Amino acid sequence: MIALPDLLASGRPPETAVCIDGAASIDFAVFRARVLAVGEALAARPEQRYALCIEDPFDFACALFALWAVAKAPVVPPNATPACLAELAFAYDAVLADADLRAFDAVPASHASHAMRAGRPIEPEASLTLFTSGSSGTPKAIHKTLAQLDAEVHTLEAQWGALAAGATHVSAVPHHHIYGLLFRLLWPLAAGRPFDRANGIEPQRLGERLARHGAALVVSTPAQLSRWPDLPGFASLAPAPRAFFSSGGPLDETTAARYAQTFGAAPLEIYGSTETGGIAWRRRDLTDAWQPMPGIDVRMDDEALEVRSPHLGHARWHRTDDAVAFDADGRFRLRGRLDRVRKLGGKRVSLAELEMRLAQHPYVAKAAVTLLEGASRERLGALVVPTEAGAGALLADGRVAVTKVLHRHLAERFDAVVLPRRWRFRAALPFDARGKLPAAAVAAAFAAREEGFELLAEARHGGKTHYALRVPATLAHFAGHFPGLAILPGVVQIDWAMRLAADETPEVRTCVSIDRLKFMAPVPPGALLDLTLAHDAARGRVQFSYRLRGRDCASGVFVYRGGA
Repeated sequence: MIALPDLLASGRPPETAVCIDGAASIDFAVFRARVLAVGEALAARPEQRYALCIEDPFDFACALFALWAVAKAPVVPPNATPACLAELAFAYDAVLADADLRAFDAVPASHASHAMRAGRPIEPEASLTLFTSGSSGTPKAIHKTLAQLDAEVHTLEAQWGALAAGATHVSAVPHHHIYGLLFRLLWPLAAGRPFDRANGIEPQRLGERLARHGAALVVSTPAQLSRWPDLPGFASLAPAPRAFFSSGGPLDETTAARYAQTFGAAPLEIYGSTETGGIAWRRRDLTDAWQPMPGIDVRMDDEALEVRSPHLGHARWHRTDDAVAFDADGRFRLRGRLDRVRKLGGKRVSLAELEMRLAQHPYVAKAAVTLLEGASRERLGALVVPTEAGAGALLADGRVAVTKVLHRHLAERFDAVVLPRRWRFRAALPFDARGKLPAAAVAAAFAAREEGFELLAEARHGGKTHYALRVPATLAHFAGHFPGLAILPGVVQIDWAMRLAADETPEVRTCVSIDRLKFMAPVPPGALLDLTLAHDAARGRVQFSYRLRGRDCASGVFVYRGGA
């Protein structure tokens, strides 16, 4: 291990592999020279704070160390969308994108910057600004020093260095947040191990990556890990990864058990936050309790977990918003977020406890409960991912009947005043690229989509996807269509079906024709529509059919490019 501040000035062998780019390998000499060139270009610019919007992980690492080396401040936004950059404009003076790094390559380096020429280490207090949305969805700046980041990678090496020896770090998570930055880039750079340059992992190609690397650590999220076991050939990956790492939320017990059965060990889950860094870890096939990482002190104060850690940059105790219970071995179990306790109708309720109780019903695979602020009073909404049994019940009995079943299930333990009043069913929860579940994304499931309809339920069953849609009476499409007898235009129905089909199969956007199109019954304002989509990927077709109160009202087949 080389301390991160000493990395550029170290005597690491120049042939040490830093990055695997397809079949090629980029060594430390190339990495250091690239950092030097980028640093020289940046040193000549007046801006001090740079938003790093670089998708290529190798280029990102080069720009990051170049900024530190010339005493400038990298700022890492959650994403590079115009809206996000506009919201965070106060935090940076200029943007560095992938194209800027390529432009620097065209300018030959005339001499090393003073810091590099003298072989001096980077200042340990060099800064890095990251952002976390927290529970509110509003970006919050978190400032880290290089010394804090260095302490964290040394913690990781102390815990898993023997397991990681000789392995390549392969990542399905972006490097724009603390988990991806540490596990994908900084840890392997400090340890002298290569990281895979590919941006994310196409699950179908994971096998060929592992075959090329030999030994590998796979860095992922719970949402990704839960999908992979269902992919053809996943159980026969060879060589098997040394370990799967998971962070961003709890990994469900069923997924952990599938990995343990297939690979001999469940994924290694990491618990922490952008502010605290890593705190603890667990393997659910061994225990559901969290074990503090080396050098991390934990305690409980009035239910809340408190942490003292070199990752924090100070020696004080830091209070988290997580409620915990400790066991006799010094491990702890999470009992939900203290900031997710709400008071409704004079009764206190834990949203996490509602979610846990919902997930115990055989109809529910996952659930997220959120506070919805209505015109008159606050109420709760439940966003549910159904199991196969739940999807079958939605199809056979309908959304209202399933909602009543789940409502009765919760009523066995909770007062009626705190039970969710609004329900939505989805094929998956809206996790973001970080593996987080933003409160704003959950709340958005209860609003009308930008297309105009309200998506009440979505379930996949029997090879088909079923939707329940509400057609708002105030929809603009009813204006003038027709005076005195408003009906939903057929072209709108086609558009809705195509957009929903494209959510699952993006190739549908290349639709070349619509076959067997029929409109059998009008759709009035306020209607509750049932839409069924049947995908035939081999032929490049999606069949859609609408029903209203049990009666067929429209159907057709989208034919898109790539089909037979």
